[in-house]
Amino acid sequence: MVLLVSPKSPEELGYYYAWGETYTKNTYNWSTYKWCNGTYNTLTKYCFTSPYGTEYGKQDKKETLELKDDAANVNWGGSWHIPSNSELQELYNNCTWKWTTQNGAKGYKIIGKNGNSIFLPAAGTIWDSTICCPDEGYYWTRTLNIGHSCTAAQCVFDSNNRSKSLYADKSRCYGCSVRPVLP
Repeated sequence: MVLLVSPKSPEELGYYYAWGETYTKNTYNWSTYKWCNGTYNTLTKYCFTSPYGTEYGKQDKKETLELKDDAANVNWGGSWHIPSNSELQELYNNCTWKWTTQNGAKGYKIIGKNGNSIFLPAAGTIWDSTICCPDEGYYWTRTLNIGHSCTAAQCVFDSNNRSKSLYADKSRCYGCSVRPVLP
């Protein structure tokens, strides 16, 4: 079991995590997801009611990952954490996003007003044991989608656009990328 959250260089894809899990694994789906009893409607943590009027599972009304369930914090320690939805919004509002290729990896170079930059490679996502959508990026935030508890907010992008996706099409059990941030 690998416990690192970030690659050794910006263009490396890094590791994949299901939302709220702090370890990597070989298979990503509802039957292997830590916070349910095998299906999306049996959630055991981070749960609101379903938009369809039925319960998903145990309702705890938690909408932000606790640090013990944050892959960045568990693996890096200190104040490192997966960005919140509002921290992601700051990147959208205050930075320039440029699609580029860096050392062979496609992705976005995000440049701050001070000239500092980060690179988010298009790493795709994992369902079961298969990497899907390798020319797209799916990066978790630590913010649950309270209107649809089986998903969480994400930064989703491809070469044509980027979006903050509260209604992400990837369920919490998918393996997606994370990038740690400091407050």
